[in-house]
Amino acid sequence: MRFRFCGDLDCPDWVLAEISILSKLTIIKMRQLCAQVMKDLIGGEIDYEKVFKVTSDAKFEESDVKASVAVLSFIFGSAAKYDVDTPTLVNELQQLGLPNENVNSLCKVYGENVDKLKNVLSANSLRMSKFGGVEWRVDYVLSSSHVKEVNRPVVHLRLKATEPERSVEFTVSGRKFQTLLSELRQMKSSMDGLM
Repeated sequence: MRFRFCGDLDCPDWVLAEISILSKLTIIKMRQLCAQVMKDLIGGEIDYEKVFKVTSDAKFEESDVKASVAVLSFIFGSAAKYDVDTPTLVNELQQLGLPNENVNSLCKVYGENVDKLKNVLSANSLRMSKFGGVEWRVDYVLSSSHVKEVNRPVVHLRLKATEPERSVEFTVSGRKFQTLLSELRQMKSSMDGLM
């Protein structure tokens, strides 16, 4: 069976296995656990002390707690990623065997935070480092120990990035540099056309 919150694919087996663990929680505990997981997903910090306290009544072991957090993260993240509305998510989770009361608790937290979650996911997807600058140098190689006469330019480039701070260095022949420059110009004009 295919589920929208799984990208119109079958639900992963590990998610099916963890649904039975989530079924052991009461409505209130389920909502509290969902709130902690959602808080973590939208940029806050999950309070594991609270999570362990919430799950202690259901006699969860540490592995059960971690599995519950993982499955809720998957459900919330995938549902937001595939733009699943709350009624559809309710229906699909009920089909997976999660009790109706727990589904409603989960979906209430999802519905209240889905816009924030989508914003966080979009900000973190395909994120690139910010360009910090370029250093370059052109050497004209007249000869080398292997060949008496070369007479070719060699371009040394260092591309700097910020957030995270790093740089990439490489050396290319003059011909390869011309190709690189031409392709970068084509890419820039294509991107300018999109905006």
